[in-house]
Amino acid sequence: MKAAVIVLPGSNCDMDAYHVLKDLLQLETELLWHRETDLSKFDLIVVPGGFAYGDYLRAGAIARFAPAVQALPDYIEAKRGFVLGICNGFQVLTEAGLLPGALARNIDRKFICKSVTLRIENADSPFTHLFKPGETLELPIAHAEGRYFDTPAQLEKLEKNKQIFLTYAEENPNGSVNNIAGIMNESKTVFGLMPHPERNSETLLGSGAGLKFFQSLVYSLEAVHG
Repeated sequence: MKAAVIVLPGSNCDMDAYHVLKDLLQLETELLWHRETDLSKFDLIVVPGGFAYGDYLRAGAIARFAPAVQALPDYIEAKRGFVLGICNGFQVLTEAGLLPGALARNIDRKFICKSVTLRIENADSPFTHLFKPGETLELPIAHAEGRYFDTPAQLEKLEKNKQIFLTYAEENPNGSVNNIAGIMNESKTVFGLMPHPERNSETLLGSGAGLKFFQSLVYSLEAVHG
């Protein structure tokens, strides 16, 4: 099994994700420059947090045209593996149309950097199966455009299909509709969340609870590859 962390101009959480996958989980992992387009050898693609292309226009609006991101639809359609977008990566995936909805400016128009309490809404996915339904955990957030929104019809679809896997449990820091903090596609192969699990994957950084998300993906890959 092999993972890749896409490095975009302005990424600043790429090494964090790389460390979790390679050093903590012992998964063969590469840093993939954004100009690369051959994703066929990877079982997991991570689009990390940061400020890709300076978040000009709006977060993820330019990064969606990066060759590596443009190669993701074929990768997903071919069912080669999982795609995970964290914070700015989540914004990129929505801008690219790989996850529904959009991320807008926080309701108070300010950049927010702090820890928040979250709730697992769907523990039946490759990204969350090590959690219990309703389990709560703390993860850090750091964003200015984290307010998730979509049309009422699409929100109803997300609820019906149980595509919302993570919500803000106590405080909704950015005004996201329905307290949404993380969603996945219908086939449970593409995941996006605004909180940073890689920044709380070791007890040195807190509870270490974020590691369970990555462990869930790795165990799911192991189940596929035997």
